[in-house]
Amino acid sequence: MEFKWILSAFLFFLAVLGPKAFSQKTEQVRVEWKEGATPSGTVQLQHGILRKIELSAGKGKINANAFQVRSGSRPGIRIAIDSARTDYGPGATVVSIKTATNPFSFFLRDVTSNSPIFMPDYGIVVLNASDTRSYREVETAVRSRKTLTKLQRIETGKEVSFSSVEKSVRNMTVPTWLGTSRDFRIFEVVENLPDASQGEATIISPKRSSTALRLAETKNEPVHYLYTYGRGVGVQENVARRLEQGTLPILHSTLTDDEVVYKSTTFVSLEKSPLAELKGTDFLVADSFSGGHMFTKEQQEWVKTRSEKALNPDEETVLIFRSEVVNTGSVPRYAWFKTPRPGTAWWQKFPYAFDPRTGFSAFSENRVFCISKLNGKPLPGEEISILLQPGEKALFDFFIPHSPVSRERATQLATQTFEQRYAESRDFWLAKLDKAAQIHVPEKRIDEMIRAGLLHLDLITYGTEPNATLAPTIGVYSPIGTESSPIIQFYASMGWNESAKRSLDFFLDKQHEDGFIQNFNGYMVETGAALWSMGEYFRYTNDREWVGKIKAKLLKSCDYLIAWRNRNKKEELRGRGYGMIEGKVADPEDHFHQFMLNGYAYLGMSRCAEMLAGIDPAQSARLRKEADAWKEDIRQSFFNSVALSPVVPLGDGTWCPTAPPWTEGTGLRGMYQKREIFWSHGTFTAPDGMLGPMHLVFCEVLDPQEPAAKTLLNYHSELFYQENSAFSQPYYSRHNWMQAKLGMTKPFLSTYYNTFAAHADRETYTFWEHLFKVSPHKTHEEAWFLMETRWMLYLEEGPTLRLFNTVPRQWLEQGQKITLTNVRSYFGPITANVTSEVEKGYITATVSCTDPRKPKEVLIRIPHPAGKKPVNVAGGIYNEQTETVSIKSFSGQAEIRLDY
Repeated sequence: MEFKWILSAFLFFLAVLGPKAFSQKTEQVRVEWKEGATPSGTVQLQHGILRKIELSAGKGKINANAFQVRSGSRPGIRIAIDSARTDYGPGATVVSIKTATNPFSFFLRDVTSNSPIFMPDYGIVVLNASDTRSYREVETAVRSRKTLTKLQRIETGKEVSFSSVEKSVRNMTVPTWLGTSRDFRIFEVVENLPDASQGEATIISPKRSSTALRLAETKNEPVHYLYTYGRGVGVQENVARRLEQGTLPILHSTLTDDEVVYKSTTFVSLEKSPLAELKGTDFLVADSFSGGHMFTKEQQEWVKTRSEKALNPDEETVLIFRSEVVNTGSVPRYAWFKTPRPGTAWWQKFPYAFDPRTGFSAFSENRVFCISKLNGKPLPGEEISILLQPGEKALFDFFIPHSPVSRERATQLATQTFEQRYAESRDFWLAKLDKAAQIHVPEKRIDEMIRAGLLHLDLITYGTEPNATLAPTIGVYSPIGTESSPIIQFYASMGWNESAKRSLDFFLDKQHEDGFIQNFNGYMVETGAALWSMGEYFRYTNDREWVGKIKAKLLKSCDYLIAWRNRNKKEELRGRGYGMIEGKVADPEDHFHQFMLNGYAYLGMSRCAEMLAGIDPAQSARLRKEADAWKEDIRQSFFNSVALSPVVPLGDGTWCPTAPPWTEGTGLRGMYQKREIFWSHGTFTAPDGMLGPMHLVFCEVLDPQEPAAKTLLNYHSELFYQENSAFSQPYYSRHNWMQAKLGMTKPFLSTYYNTFAAHADRETYTFWEHLFKVSPHKTHEEAWFLMETRWMLYLEEGPTLRLFNTVPRQWLEQGQKITLTNVRSYFGPITANVTSEVEKGYITATVSCTDPRKPKEVLIRIPHPAGKKPVNVAGGIYNEQTETVSIKSFSGQAEIRLDY
């Protein structure tokens, strides 16, 4: 019976699937090289059996799977393959042509007559054996189609701007975080906007870092307070928001309810003390309330000893709100207001009481959570309507301490005035900006985002003042060596050296005894990335004294990386991860010899060698030798991986080599050569497009100018980007930096505008982590936007300073001006500006960089808004193709004038 059942099942299986189930296909393809080539190498197969190789033309030699083509007008070979698998899905046949120069691989199923594999950079075509066309004939046929890659289309189109993309990309609304900086007691404000997840009313949520405050009175559930004003949620989108002066973390909202207009202001201050006396929160305690944090046992003990003071402070931070309501109509109109109460919806009930005599809302006698006023007096009702005469105004105020306070403290808090605290808060944030370098650009949105972004980073960089370690958190998450790096580096770029150094102390203070640096969710990439950021800080400051103080920690981390690397010097890994460390770089549990992981580790060690060169030459030389060997091992495994990874088609009819994200891969993970499931974070493209080998260019393993780097950019742009922006979490992709380095202005601007226009709140400028709205106030994304802006405005390249390299052409329309004042760089402080007087026939520019480290050459790009070329250039040598003026043997000061 059992045998009959098995036989029946087999026959049924065969009947359903047909002969494909066990087909033994034989396929033939022809590989032809460009005329004059004399290729030699081997043919290797995955999931197929090599029947034979023969010369398709010319003379040569065949020996088993090896070939040598010595001469012939059409050098090529014909390959016959048995047991070929050409169906979709895992296990497809891959053919590898292993030559000394330009080895490559391809899916056998991809070879067609309509779209032959044509690789002009390699001088190769792959055709069906029945296709008799020559390399030249294929080239002519492909070129005659005149199709373009996505990058080529961008290059031939108009420059992208915010106005050209704003209607075609996502329009995000992000919850607003308000706080005082340094202190982990913040408030999240979610207004009743059309796309808000809680749209019935405005919700205020006190948090400790990203952890919700929980109270016994709310059944130990997260604390939320609901309030609203106006008649309610109607058919109109009638709420507009804006930051104070477009930049400060003071939120302004305008609700236009027909003739009644509510202009509201919300910010955070202290309960009693002036903001200038802000103490902040211990960095480890703050970190313990951030998502994904990781502590050693010793660090856990430190937190226990430090938490009591942070969780039971002498005074609270306080959210302060005012709505100025005015009747703009010609007849009396009513205004409505509901002061905060616990919950997120009308039906959610928690026990509390409102006292109209004092305006206090309290869970109990000595647990006051809100103080409310109308025109400076206690609010007479928790919900209220008032009749306003034409032109009449009313003031609704409330104060919410982060945690409830006693009646006595509430009475004292009620004596404070909105006006005093508002002025103090405004001055506090402006003083911070005054201590930073100044950047001004003609585009108001970008101009504001630069300053707003700096303060958004600062808002959630926690630590005690004035000199203690800071935790550069990245939104809801703990600091990460990779994701905190742009925050720290933008601080340094803007001259906030102390904030940058104290943020680096976070990684040094939390370094493990063995030198390993790991702070978040099992990420293995942090050691190298943190060392890189330390090296970047040194490039800005040249602070040798600081390097001397941290030398032992630097060496400990480098020795940890060396030992890790040595464990992977196994002969079986030769060319497939030899000397490369293994682990995961982000959330996916992909513990492989990842190129991103090794790129950052190499880069960190390389920067350590640079830092130690002036104080310990012997250790510097040791680390430099190790870093150089590491780089070579990465390159060998990378190029071997490229040879084995199947090529893919581009939009212009050519085909392009690819590379897997790690050495264990046999091709792009998204091609599903293996049967696996890895979709995550809203995309199939994360391993290849955001965590893959493009990081080798950014991490200086590959030079942006070398062919392999351009190959990466080509297929990434074709497969993994939408409007030249990556999916899901686009700021993880480093093609933006490569485009800036290569002066690819139109592609850079396409990435720049499409990404931030879709990613950031267009009114308050804060960013989500992902394009599917998760994790608000994500400063990692915002900081990379800020660094992109920095690269657009100034960028170092060896001994050369490049200014305004990828700025939009429209920024130099008549009367416009770009100004950099005291921004920091590898060359020291820079002050530069360009002023357009094109209607008068000229544009002028000046640059000053007098530090002893000043550049040898300055390249200033000055694009005419209409694309005109100057008839006369004073102050430098003009390059018409790049629209740049070169100032060689730069003296520290220069003036330029272009006449049109």
